[in-house]
Amino acid sequence: MPYVTEGPTGEVAQTDMIKHLLGRKGPSGFGSASTAEKVAKNWDGSGKVVIITGSNTGLGKEAARVLAARGAEVVMAVRDTTRGEAAAQDIRSKHPNANVKVMACDLSSLASVKDFAAAYKATGKPCHILIANAGVMACPFMLSAEKHEMQFATNHLGHFLLTQELLPLLSSTAKQASSNSRVVVLSSAAHFNPYKKEAGGPIRLDAIDSPERYDVWGAYGQSKLCNVLFARELHKRLTAEGAPVTAVVCHPGVIMTELGRHFEKTMSPVMRTVLPAAFSWAFKSIAQGAATEVYLATSPAIKGGEYYADCNISPSTAASHDDELGRRLWQLSEKMLADAGIN
Repeated sequence: MPYVTEGPTGEVAQTDMIKHLLGRKGPSGFGSASTAEKVAKNWDGSGKVVIITGSNTGLGKEAARVLAARGAEVVMAVRDTTRGEAAAQDIRSKHPNANVKVMACDLSSLASVKDFAAAYKATGKPCHILIANAGVMACPFMLSAEKHEMQFATNHLGHFLLTQELLPLLSSTAKQASSNSRVVVLSSAAHFNPYKKEAGGPIRLDAIDSPERYDVWGAYGQSKLCNVLFARELHKRLTAEGAPVTAVVCHPGVIMTELGRHFEKTMSPVMRTVLPAAFSWAFKSIAQGAATEVYLATSPAIKGGEYYADCNISPSTAASHDDELGRRLWQLSEKMLADAGIN
């Protein structure tokens, strides 16, 4: 497996930027300029059910639109159902035959995740694909409903629980369909920059929820590293069990979406206007940003347990390949669920 030992600086960053600017295609036949519609062009979603978290806006909404347009039934698992219904209606206005449904799921609340999973399983519907798309970025220190640091709780722990709750259904669906189900986890190149060693990094396993030395970007990078470690550990466990479920993880690219709302609050009104304009050349469109998660949901050629960017296997950090760190994160996550009274 390819990996690098430093953050997204130097040669790796330069190579990635050049690929982005040129829209260069990789072995998959797609690259940074590819759109979600393009990568799903030959996919038939008829009869398939896809659950996408955080799909009322941004990349999740675009993924929902594209997959629904290809015939899949899409369940939009969102925190704000009013906004979710508006997003679903917008998708239907573009694709009158789109089968999209909205259900409440707040990833920062384990109780909400548990309720969503129970409500979904009660419908009796299958689940072919789970896309763990929702997230928060660079928010001030705050705690979730179960008193966990918000970025870790939303970006990792909520998806950890949701996946555990839906794994039996994903597995039974795969057996009936005679093809593997999928768990697609969104991470970020920010996983190159978690907490530094002197601050307890790369993952502050003994101080996840502590405000001491909290750093908005260190915590974000930590949560994104958790995403990669979780997807890889999940895939190893599924493979060992012989379960017909494939887990993969991706970096969508740098995109201007609502994910950056907390970051924008730290800037002056002038900078909020100037920066996007000055660096627009470096950003992907939402259609391009959603391409990799849609590729991983639909391509027959993906490799489980790998980290993808621009629809191709991409380098990730040495920490993201640390099996022991992945096991310890899994154990911590299970303990947090147990402490919350979730079996």
